[in-house]
Amino acid sequence: MTAALSLTHVSKSFGRVRALDDASIDIEPGEVFGYLGPNGAGKTTTLRIVLGLVHADAGAVSILGTPASRSRARERLGFLPGDLALYPELTGRQLLDYFAGYRPRRPPSLRQPMLDAFGVGGDVLDQRIKFLSHGTRQKLGLVVAMQHDPDLLLLDEPSTGLDPLVQQTFRATVLDFAARGRAVLFSSHVLSEVEQVCGRVAILRAGRIVAVEEVSELRGRTLRRLRVRFAGAPPPALAETPAVVSAARDGEDWLLTVRGDLNPLLRKLAAADVAHLVFPEPELEDVFLAYYRGREVGADA
Repeated sequence: MTAALSLTHVSKSFGRVRALDDASIDIEPGEVFGYLGPNGAGKTTTLRIVLGLVHADAGAVSILGTPASRSRARERLGFLPGDLALYPELTGRQLLDYFAGYRPRRPPSLRQPMLDAFGVGGDVLDQRIKFLSHGTRQKLGLVVAMQHDPDLLLLDEPSTGLDPLVQQTFRATVLDFAARGRAVLFSSHVLSEVEQVCGRVAILRAGRIVAVEEVSELRGRTLRRLRVRFAGAPPPALAETPAVVSAARDGEDWLLTVRGDLNPLLRKLAAADVAHLVFPEPELEDVFLAYYRGREVGADA
């Protein structure tokens, strides 16, 4: 099967800054692929190279077997940037027509289904963009990206500004794209969202892909933080408990960094007199910490 998107040993520098360093990934048709990394890791540079906005110094990029530099390959793309900026004087309808005009061979067959799914009615489409809320503009950005039913969808922080119900609809829409054989490259800072829609993820650091993992393996590798306060003495050998990576006092609390099977720790805590315990859902920073821990720190790109 021809990869929907293939990056082969792609590198890019801006002056002395190495923005992307020998990056290689293959995304298959029907796959939602997470592309994760802290700010400056190289995600935006990758997207710009795929879009033809930036030329790589080395390596090759292809979209369904066609070099990404060719216009007919880019016609098969849909893109939502993380820093979405729309033409403020256009109405919503004019905006959608304007972008559809760039792909005359791919009519906006999904426009109305997407508008219906995101709850964007005619009254909204008749307003100028500058009068619309941030969330509504984000919905229009999604419709622009999806309306021509692209074979490869590039989404950078796509749920920004969407209310929870629309976020659910958006995730269902992404999964429907994949079910119909489309590929999605998905960049997000919301770990729960990544876990719900992605099958695999690539972890970037300073321009390098340091891991490609199944999402099912991601949580098991993730470092998580637990804060606990004991009414009495803490359990003995707390730092030596399996799954505890580190333990440190913070005033009256203990801060634990944990990973893996938590049952031995939970049994130890259950036998103690616990006054307060906070164990939040992990965030992407916790994922990055797990993959970067012990690695040499490099320059951000």
